Amino acid sequence: MLKRRIIGSFLIYAFLSTGIVTGQTNGVGTAATAPAPAKVYSAPKEVIDKIKDEGMNRSQVMQHLSYLTDVIGGRLTNSPNMKRANEWTRDTMAKWGMQNAKLEPWGPFGRGWSLKSFHAQVVDPQTIPVIAYPKAWSPSTKGPVTADVVYLDINSDEDFAKYKGQLRGKIVMVSKPRKLEADFGGMGTRLTDDELAKMAADPMAAQRAQPQPGQNQQPTPEQQERMRQMQVMQKMAGFVFDEGAAVVIDNSRVGSGGTLFVSGATVAPPPSSGAPAPAGPAPAGPAPRGRFAAYNKDMESRMLPQMTMATEDYNRLVRMVQQGVKPKMTVDIQTQYHDEDLMGYNTVAEIPGTDPKLKDEIVMLGGHLDSWHSSTGATDNAAGCAVAMEAARILIASGFKPRRTIRVALWSGEEQGLNGSREYVKQQFGEMKPAAAQGQSGELVKTGNYDKLSAYYNLDNGTGKIRGVYMQGNAAVRPYFEAWLTPFADAGAKTLTMSNTGGTDHLSFDRIGLPGFQFIQDEIEYDTRTHHSNQDNYDRIQAEDMKQAATIIAAFVYQTAMMDEKMPRKAMR
Repeated sequence: MLKRRIIGSFLIYAFLSTGIVTGQTNGVGTAATAPAPAKVYSAPKEVIDKIKDEGMNRSQVMQHLSYLTDVIGGRLTNSPNMKRANEWTRDTMAKWGMQNAKLEPWGPFGRGWSLKSFHAQVVDPQTIPVIAYPKAWSPSTKGPVTADVVYLDINSDEDFAKYKGQLRGKIVMVSKPRKLEADFGGMGTRLTDDELAKMAADPMAAQRAQPQPGQNQQPTPEQQERMRQMQVMQKMAGFVFDEGAAVVIDNSRVGSGGTLFVSGATVAPPPSSGAPAPAGPAPAGPAPRGRFAAYNKDMESRMLPQMTMATEDYNRLVRMVQQGVKPKMTVDIQTQYHDEDLMGYNTVAEIPGTDPKLKDEIVMLGGHLDSWHSSTGATDNAAGCAVAMEAARILIASGFKPRRTIRVALWSGEEQGLNGSREYVKQQFGEMKPAAAQGQSGELVKTGNYDKLSAYYNLDNGTGKIRGVYMQGNAAVRPYFEAWLTPFADAGAKTLTMSNTGGTDHLSFDRIGLPGFQFIQDEIEYDTRTHHSNQDNYDRIQAEDMKQAATIIAAFVYQTAMMDEKMPRKAMR
């Protein structure tokens, strides 16, 4: 998942007699209230029972997960492993009898990257093995580098001067040490009934899910401080680069016990002297900052070899320096760039519709297939992809013939900005052109397929079981989701909230007015241990939760494909 954001500020709650947790809002317009449909389609009990039986008693979801994580491994966008995952998921779904199984290109994105070998340890005043991992798209060192370690202790612009001329050939630590606290509460959590009820009853959820054009949202003090820190780090990146450091080390931003969180390499900003931008035309790819991103070939000359270190090891090195010791390290990073194909690819496959009038309409489900690279991308997001594949397999194995076409989409480039899903939606359904002036609405430009999509269902909050649905401010879907969750209330899935949840691929649909939904999931260890970390592996997956999620999504997708009408849409503001 690109970035997780869950809306807070919850008040009183209420329970419906059906067992569905819901809430009454005071918002205005269709984002908060909508007339009930004349009739809500629900599949017959025997159909839901058959889905449950296949999904819970003959599940293959963990086999899908094991192949994606244990066999293929981490799937950085445009890496060889990403291409292997694209091809394996395509071929697997084709073997099940799904049609139009293919890789659909988007982009161009940029170059791939893979790690060939890596070694890092303290060698003086004693040998100290460390837990660390190179950052994605980091260049290689020129063979093993053995050098002094320098801690760059920068608190103001004036502090840069004391390091001038001191960093050439050195291994430079650029982050602050981070205080670690004892974990008395435990890393794994599930949502409580009170937390779910407050989510459902939040009276401001609808307004936040659909802000007004030109709404001035002032940054919080915390956001302002993060922006200040980012600006300092950007300046430090340029300074360390210009000073000729050999290797850069940063501290894992969160995590403990050897868990480290690592993402993409940092590019030193262009000189502030007015020097021209990198040579050549700007890439045509969709990434908003693609020209100065680490995966742009032109940026290789603006990067140093770099890695992220586990906090316990990083903090120890800082304390050694502060004690007057001058530690030395040996670091050897050997990587490979892949320039053969700069396009990104999504995997898609279909269960064809059977109704002559509705078969050209589409119900979609999916997750993002790309991951970061320090582990195997299990909870983020092989879990969502395996569940989407399994939901389709359940429907095929059950012998159902949906009226509408059901399409599985497994995205790439999500971690770099929802790129794969955004470009797919742009190609297939339309895009929102920027507003001509501040405070005005953008222009929605539709393709001929815009009105053919009924809904898109996404899973990308880790391994936790489904507890309900974020309705994205679309009150009109409430009666459908209430009815469809009722058979799964005993499995813990009974909550509906008007809230928006961000940072993943359903937003590519929602932003142009198409019904796109992410399911509410239990946290488990997502933020504390696995999200973008070296511990995001198969062993952190909760198998029963994955079976439950695939079963519920199969039921949602099937019922959306069978109802007479398309899923209702919220008004665009």
